[in-house]
Amino acid sequence: MLGERGESSLLAEVRRRVHEMPRGARVAVVAAVGLVVVVGLMRPAASTGDDMSISDPGDVSLEASTPAPAAAGVVVHVVGAVRRPGVYKLPAGSRVGDAVAAAGGALGNAAPEAVNLARVLNDGEQVRIPSADEASAAVAASGAQSGAPRKVNINTATAAELDALPGIGPATAQKIVDDRARNGPFSSPEDLMRVPGIGPKKFDALKDLVTTG
Repeated sequence: MLGERGESSLLAEVRRRVHEMPRGARVAVVAAVGLVVVVGLMRPAASTGDDMSISDPGDVSLEASTPAPAAAGVVVHVVGAVRRPGVYKLPAGSRVGDAVAAAGGALGNAAPEAVNLARVLNDGEQVRIPSADEASAAVAASGAQSGAPRKVNINTATAAELDALPGIGPATAQKIVDDRARNGPFSSPEDLMRVPGIGPKKFDALKDLVTTG
């Protein structure tokens, strides 16, 4: 490497030689030097290790889109004494009564009073609406297991007590009371079939729940 003095001597020698050149040659040399300077200024600076590098597009991970939340609701299986048994989807917070309504309502021989129609449904459950026969059998079985008396005395029961029997509504309960007052006490549970609206089928659902004494 040249020191400051060596560089000055070299520069002086270059100037002397350029000065001794013909005028046309001097112009050419100056133009060439200028061109070299301009090109040097236009060259981009060398990239360093600190330069920002463009990552490979393959390295860019796209954030997974969040799936839209499923519509809130419950799916229940409605079976038993309903018009259209099947699987139904209902809004969250629906109750057993809503499930029965979705299935077309209870059949004529159903005993919807045997279930809690106001209970809130759980997703995936089965809702069973028993028939009057099934409800009577369940009541009889429950009475047999507990040992508690479950039968209603049809000769002394009030209309409200008779109304509590499966398949007996307020109107039929009053008919039983009126028949008893008009025709005297019932001799046997089968005498209930003399009351309008109580046929063999309905009596079969009641026979294990009633007594005459």
